[in-house]
Amino acid sequence: MAELDAVLDALTDLVTGARAMPLSGSCVVNREELLALVDEVREQLPVEVAHARALLDTREEVLGRTREEGDAIVAAAHEERARLVARSEVVAEAYRQADAIVTDAQARADDLRAEADDYVDSKLASFEVVLTRTLATVERGRARLSGRDAFSELADDRLDASSGARGA
Repeated sequence: MAELDAVLDALTDLVTGARAMPLSGSCVVNREELLALVDEVREQLPVEVAHARALLDTREEVLGRTREEGDAIVAAAHEERARLVARSEVVAEAYRQADAIVTDAQARADDLRAEADDYVDSKLASFEVVLTRTLATVERGRARLSGRDAFSELADDRLDASSGARGA
């Protein structure tokens, strides 16, 4: 390309340095020099055109490979994004399920505590009734041992009957 530029520069110099014709835009140039330079251009032009075509072909190959690589990179990025989105959805679903399991377990634990409290309360109430009756029996037995009169025994029996009715 540099040689072709040099020949074209020589042509330009030849024309600009040519003797001007008076009262016209024409000039006188040396025919042999001009034709020699035109012949050089003709010789150089096919080489330069072939070189330019080779560069264009190379450029097209490079662009094609670059497009393919770019498409592959974009496709890989889409796949990675889809994988990450799917992974984050799986993680989110796992958290939702874990929260549901914890909530269910807490509800069951609360139910079991309530059932256990009710069971213990009913057993303690039964035990209280038994203890009250036992205490009344113990008091009557002690009263008999201490020699209380029959009138006080009747009062104790009445007291036992009324407390037994309250406990039931």
